[in-house]
Amino acid sequence: MPINIPKDLPAGELLRKEKIFVMDEDRARTQDIRPLNILILNLMPEKEKTELQLLRLLGNTPLQVNITFLRTSTYQSKNVSSYHLEHFYTIFDHVKKRRFDGMIITGAPVEKMAFEDVDYWQELTDIMDWTKTNVTSTLHICWGAQAALYYHYGIEKFELPEKCFGVFKHQCFAPMVKLVRGFDEIFQAPHSRYTDVSREAIENHPELQLISVSEEGAPFIVMSENGKNIMITGHLEYDATTLADEYRRDQKKGLGTAIPKNYFPNDDVNERPLHTWRSHSYLLFSNWLNYYVYQETPYQW
Repeated sequence: MPINIPKDLPAGELLRKEKIFVMDEDRARTQDIRPLNILILNLMPEKEKTELQLLRLLGNTPLQVNITFLRTSTYQSKNVSSYHLEHFYTIFDHVKKRRFDGMIITGAPVEKMAFEDVDYWQELTDIMDWTKTNVTSTLHICWGAQAALYYHYGIEKFELPEKCFGVFKHQCFAPMVKLVRGFDEIFQAPHSRYTDVSREAIENHPELQLISVSEEGAPFIVMSENGKNIMITGHLEYDATTLADEYRRDQKKGLGTAIPKNYFPNDDVNERPLHTWRSHSYLLFSNWLNYYVYQETPYQW
């Protein structure tokens, strides 16, 4: 089934070239069907890349999905045109009286800052508080996951000695949990972050379940006991070349970031990386939409 996106969204043409069934808002209004309504708070700097990555995964299920993009009103992104934001995004004041079947809160390049020092932290906490009553299930990614763990469950983040950067093996602890149904016992996923959260704090929290950890023992997939909040500390949504783009960006900035681990073939930055986590990316998003959104949300809110 299709994903319904804003008319003329640039990602739409790229998705059509990939043979992903896309329907714009005008045609969607003629469909006699109860689609899922998904709200995406996109905090990533290169918003169009993130749009494409997420829409590609959300469009890979039998479910019809309506997409609404949300931006912060208290902070203006510098890496995307004001036209794009005004034309394809809305703000919280315009949707807070609505209910959504699912929501995605992305990562953001602010993880070295204290949460309270982030320009839009108060706005984000208002949104996360609103999800308790207005969203069936919320999927949080990278910094968004750390923000959710801190706000909802009081779990602090801490800075790592060096950037966690590369593609790592992960172990699945709970294969019977529907979110990871079909996952291999060992699978790969990319990470790009400077901070982490305590595995012990998560395991000792009565409302949280640790589903998966990296080969180094760091938490990767965390879920609240009712599936209302799902936290992914890495970036399963990334394309094959996203880490390469980030590596070259860091090099241009003179940050001295080490080459991503387990990523470039033979650690040669001139070789094309392999997309070794694609199948688990599709599976996770499909499981989330099916088991935690579609099967849990009421037909009429």
